[in-house]
Amino acid sequence: MFSFLRSGRNPPPENIHISSLPPSIPLDPEPDLPGQQDDSVKNQEKAVIQTTHTYRGSSTPSVFLQNRSNEPAPTTYFEQRVPVPEEDTERLFSLRKLWAFTGPGFLMSIAYLDPGNIESDLQSGAKAGFKLLWVLLLATVIGLLLQRLAARLGVVTGLHLAENSSGLADFSMFSMKVPRILLWLMVELAIIGSDMQEVIGCAIAFNLLSSQRIPLWTGVLITIIDTFFFLFLDKYGLRRLEAFFGFLITIMAITFGYEYVTVAPDQGQLLKGMFVPYCEGCGAVQLTQAVGVVGAVIMPHNIYLHSALVKSREVDRSKKKEVKEANKYFFIESAIALFVSFLINVFVVAVFAEEFYQRSNIEVSNVCNQSSIPHSDLFPVDNKTLEVDIYKGGVVLGCFFGPAALYIWAVGILAAGQSSTMTGTYSGQFVMEGFLNLRWSRFARVLLTRSIAITPTLMVAIFKDVHHLTGMNDFLNVLQSMQLPFALIPILTFTSLPSLMNDFANGLTCKIMGGLVILCVCAINMYFVVVYVTALNSVWLYVLAAFLSLAYLTFVGYLVWLCLIALGVSCLDPSSRRGNDSTILIQEQPEFDS
Repeated sequence: MFSFLRSGRNPPPENIHISSLPPSIPLDPEPDLPGQQDDSVKNQEKAVIQTTHTYRGSSTPSVFLQNRSNEPAPTTYFEQRVPVPEEDTERLFSLRKLWAFTGPGFLMSIAYLDPGNIESDLQSGAKAGFKLLWVLLLATVIGLLLQRLAARLGVVTGLHLAENSSGLADFSMFSMKVPRILLWLMVELAIIGSDMQEVIGCAIAFNLLSSQRIPLWTGVLITIIDTFFFLFLDKYGLRRLEAFFGFLITIMAITFGYEYVTVAPDQGQLLKGMFVPYCEGCGAVQLTQAVGVVGAVIMPHNIYLHSALVKSREVDRSKKKEVKEANKYFFIESAIALFVSFLINVFVVAVFAEEFYQRSNIEVSNVCNQSSIPHSDLFPVDNKTLEVDIYKGGVVLGCFFGPAALYIWAVGILAAGQSSTMTGTYSGQFVMEGFLNLRWSRFARVLLTRSIAITPTLMVAIFKDVHHLTGMNDFLNVLQSMQLPFALIPILTFTSLPSLMNDFANGLTCKIMGGLVILCVCAINMYFVVVYVTALNSVWLYVLAAFLSLAYLTFVGYLVWLCLIALGVSCLDPSSRRGNDSTILIQEQPEFDS
């Protein structure tokens, strides 16, 4: 029944335990084992690999296995690679080289601009004014650091995060089938949740642009057709595809920038909220919203995506200079891309902070009744504080600033939904091929993911209303927040392994800071989950959430255990306490002169 999940990899005959010992520690030589000399000859041209080789007569499975299969790693999206121009003179910075490396970072940054992020931005402005802008800035900086780790992993190893996690790399954290499939399922849940948000955003945009002539369920179905259409653009070349994504980002910058200029927010309050880490007079509502901002910005599938996109550039990994140069330019490009996405997010927060912070429903209802904008029945006539989403957000902009503001807002939401839908599809392809070694066509991949995402969305759009449809975003944000450990813990682990990253491995300071950041991010998002679950007010849901939380925390604990062993905490490895083990240090030929 599950035969389609079987990979073609043969299990390795030996057990490998990763060691974090530096190369300066001498060990007594041991006699060569049968077949070991042949293996070293075959792998002389591979990267520097320093491991602790544990040989035992029994066939006891080890936590980490080395895959010495010569199967080529599966590839998708990369029918061509972008060449990097050679410079005659040694310069610290080259615009030509930066242009050659420009593309993957902007595709990655689209995840920071999806409809879920836009809704989080406008709710942040409406509920807390400018007071949470510093949280958005901090979350973006943390996201940049995590994306840097993802890009470095892809450049140095030539394999993206899913491939490194599944056994296609020399050292596998998840060589056992069940943990590998569980990790794949967790990442797939994050991708499907993100895809549902993008479908909702596109459907709402079509509804607003057509003045409700296109029902929400029809907009949901339209997203199937247009996604297939846009995915065929990569047939015309990688650079053209990247240019198209850049065009969509430009549309978002222009549309949301127009709203920003129209509203003209207070620049002093904006700068104060951005650089003063304090939230005066904030309560539980603002705290929950701050947690939601972090959860919306840092998305798990984006780590997998970026580690794969950087493989589209021609980098000779046998030359340390080229690898170092690629890491530098990818980081600069990612910083520029995330700066652009941060500005767009600031536009949205500032618009709603300036005009709709602490407004009541009756104020908005009175203004909408005097305008020519439909949908005035969306706002009840009471003195409760206004609550907005991406649908109501467009309506209130139209009520206060005219129909042009509504339609321009809808165009921006449509661009955000379409662009993030396509990058989500690529993420799904990379994850499926990496974990399961399955090579599906783009058509099949889009059909599977989009069908899973559209089915519940379509049901809500048909039998419920826009309030329930936009309300799904809260649940989807919680779902994606829960998947964060399954991207953050592996990326920190792999980039900290000297045996995998060579001279580009994280130092002790980076390991500690990265671990603290990941711990804080995961704790913040778990708080977000707890707040959401406690608001359900159902005993049966509490019991179900308790069982699911137990299973979830068990798997996260297992993941942390594996990662600590990989980082050299040998006391946690039961195989290291066996008395009949003999340890041999294997050091293969280096790829470059250090």
